[in-house]
Amino acid sequence: MPGNPFTLHSSVLFDPKKKAFVKNVSIKIDRESGAIVDVFTRDGDGEDSLVLADGDIDLRGKVVLPGFVDSHTHVFLYSYKERPAGEQMRDESAVERIVRATNHVRAALLAGYTTYRDLGTEALGAADANLRDCINRGLTPGPRLFVATDALASSGSYELRRENKLGPGGPLIVPIASDVADGVDGVRAAVRRRIGDGADVLKFYADYRRKVMRFPPPGTTSSRAIRFPPARPNPAVPNYTQREMNAIVEEAKLAEIPVAAHAGETRAALMAARAGVTTIEHIFEDTDQILDQLFKEMKVSGSIWVPTLATAEDLAAPMFQAAKVAVKKAYDAGVRLAAGGDTGTFDHGLNVREMEIMVDAGIPIEDVLEAGTVAGWEACGGDQSGFRFGWFEKGNRADVIALDTDPRRDRKALRKVSFVMKDGQVWKRDGVAAASMITAPTWPSSEDESDDSVSDEWTDLSGAKPRMAMSVPLPVYGGARGSGAKTWS
Repeated sequence: MPGNPFTLHSSVLFDPKKKAFVKNVSIKIDRESGAIVDVFTRDGDGEDSLVLADGDIDLRGKVVLPGFVDSHTHVFLYSYKERPAGEQMRDESAVERIVRATNHVRAALLAGYTTYRDLGTEALGAADANLRDCINRGLTPGPRLFVATDALASSGSYELRRENKLGPGGPLIVPIASDVADGVDGVRAAVRRRIGDGADVLKFYADYRRKVMRFPPPGTTSSRAIRFPPARPNPAVPNYTQREMNAIVEEAKLAEIPVAAHAGETRAALMAARAGVTTIEHIFEDTDQILDQLFKEMKVSGSIWVPTLATAEDLAAPMFQAAKVAVKKAYDAGVRLAAGGDTGTFDHGLNVREMEIMVDAGIPIEDVLEAGTVAGWEACGGDQSGFRFGWFEKGNRADVIALDTDPRRDRKALRKVSFVMKDGQVWKRDGVAAASMITAPTWPSSEDESDDSVSDEWTDLSGAKPRMAMSVPLPVYGGARGSGAKTWS
C-alpha cells in the first residue's frame, strides 16, 4: 500500500506521450517512494468546488509538465567565455571543481531539470559517479544523474595539448582527459573499466580535431597564431575504425548501458550510427555531403540525435545557422531528437536555451517538449536506466514542474519555472527555492524557550523543520551578451 500520499492538481498539463496539452489532470503521489500512484482526469464542472486535502498541491492556473531532461551536460564545467575548458581542466583544483559542480546541479534543479545525462567529467575521472551518489544519498540537491565518468578516446585524440614537453623529470604532466583505448580488444577493456567505475552511460569520441598540433591556433599552446594556415587547419577526423566502434557498442550492450558518440562531422556520425549507438552528439559539419545518408542510417539504427544547438550558438557561430537547418531537416525526415545543450560550455541553469532554439528552427513546441522529456529518458537508456521518468504514469518518478506562462504563446515561457518537484519532494514553490536536504543543526532548547533558529521559510511536504538555505546566486536570463554576465539575451 502507498504510504502518506498526496495529490497534485493541474488545470493545463503537457502530456509528452500524446504530445498534447490536456486539462484538469490530477496526479496522486506517494511521498515515501517518490513515485506516481495514479493519474486521473477530473470533471471540469466542479473546479470551483474542488476541495484540497491536507498536503495537496494546487497548480491550477499554471502549465504543468514532467521535469526536464538535459541529455548532454558536463557538471564540472562552466561557461567557456568565463574561462576556457583547457584552463578549467588543467589549472583548477579538484576541490574547486567539485564545489562548483554542487552549485551547478542546484541551479539546474531549480531551472526545472530533474534529470541530467552527464557525458564526461573532463579530467576528473569518476567524480561524476561520486556526485551522483551524493545526490542519491540526500547529501546535496540536484537532478537525477546518469554519468559517463571518463569518455573513451583513441591515442593522441582527446587530451590536453602542450608544446612544453621538457622538464627535469620528464615531460610536463597534465590531467588525463579521457580513457585512452585502441584496437578492438583495447576498447572492450576500456568499456569494462567504465562499467567498473560506475558509469551509467558509455561515451566515446567517434572523431575529434586530433591534428591540432600541426597548426595550433592561438590560445591552444601559444599566444601567437600560425602564419598562412590551410583553409581547414584542424578538421574533425575519425578516431576509431568501424570494427572498433562496433566493439564499443557490443561491449556496452552486454552491460546494458546506452552509448553516446561524440561526432563533429557526418563521416564519423555515419560510422557511429552503423555501429548502433544510442545517441549521436553535435554533428556540426557535413564536409562529405552525406547528411541525407546519415539520417537514413539513423532511422534504421534508431540512433537519437542530441544536436547541442545552444553550444553552437554560444561557441561556434559560423556553424550555428547551418546546424539549425540540419536539425529541422532531421525532424522532417523522422530522425529521433533529444534536447541536450552541452550544458557546461554555457552556464547551468540556462539549459532551456536548447529547446528555445529547436522551436526557433521550426520544430513544433509539442515535439520539442517531448525531446526534452521522454526522448531524454530514452537517451538515458530507457528501462535499462532502472527508472521511468519524463511522462506521467503510474509507477513513474514523481518529477513535476510548472510554468507561469504557456509555451504555446510565450516563447520564453520555459524560463519561467515557478515549481519544481523531483521524486515527490518539492524544491521550488511559487518561484521560491526550498531549503536544502541538509538539516541545519540547532541548539536544544527547553520548553519555555522560543526557538529562534527556526526560519519563516516554508517547509517541505513532510512538515520537516526548516533546513539550511542555499544562497549561491543563480544564473539568470536577460542582459547583454559579452558583458561577463551569466545570461542569455
